[in-house]
Amino acid sequence: MTPPSTTEPERVNKWIADAPICSRIAAVAGVVTVAGMIATPLLPQGGRARRVLSSVVVVGSFATTTANAVRRWGGRRAGAAAAATAIGTTAVERVGTATGFPFGRYDYTAALRPQVAHVPAIVPLAWFAVGLPARETAHAALGTRSTPARRIVLGSAALTAWDLFLDPQMVGEGYWTWARRGIYRGIPLTNYLGWFVTGLGVMALLEVALPPADDPRQADGLLVGEYAFMGVMETIGFARYFRDPVVATIGGLGMLPIAAAAVTRKLRVTHGVRHHE
Repeated sequence: MTPPSTTEPERVNKWIADAPICSRIAAVAGVVTVAGMIATPLLPQGGRARRVLSSVVVVGSFATTTANAVRRWGGRRAGAAAAATAIGTTAVERVGTATGFPFGRYDYTAALRPQVAHVPAIVPLAWFAVGLPARETAHAALGTRSTPARRIVLGSAALTAWDLFLDPQMVGEGYWTWARRGIYRGIPLTNYLGWFVTGLGVMALLEVALPPADDPRQADGLLVGEYAFMGVMETIGFARYFRDPVVATIGGLGMLPIAAAAVTRKLRVTHGVRHHE
């Protein structure tokens, strides 16, 4: 009996999900992202060059995460998850700017273009770009205690920790403004409550769209590495180049302990496999 032929969409999906191709795309996008992060503090604050680099860093990070997601879960699932996250977070951001819920009263300026529903297009990309690495990092960090509920909570906390770096930098660049100055570099604490609540929704979506491995030891190492590397780069950047030890300390305390726990567990697994061999 002749086996059924592979359809064109199936062939395309298989090509897209090819691991070596995805790894190359992730590597190139990762290099572009890192280059943009390194160059940013070397340029004048509030200038056009920094605006361009902000988009480069976010798009590069999104491409890196998406390529790693395609490698792990396939093109259809990864694409659907990225699209759902972007649509959902765009809606949340639009409600936020219109009503002040759940982040507090804020407005995007015209600095970042293009915009969709008065929300810069790169903003929803950022939620997925860091959201999935945060979930995999939480999964690895929890180890044998990892459950859907705990992953959702810790993953949201890990994602919110990233905004301890993001918001001070973006507000400083003039990309968005707050109606009332808050106690943390002018940012109200309601922003972080809103991030955590929104993050819970993002993590719940990812649990369904891109379910993690049953064994926490099999959490995706490249996505964990993305989160850890971002935490280290942001901490060094604010401490050394942006010359803001407050943000470096608070942001570092938010991201690095979760990243360290995840990386340590992943290294133990790798060491154990090599030792067994």
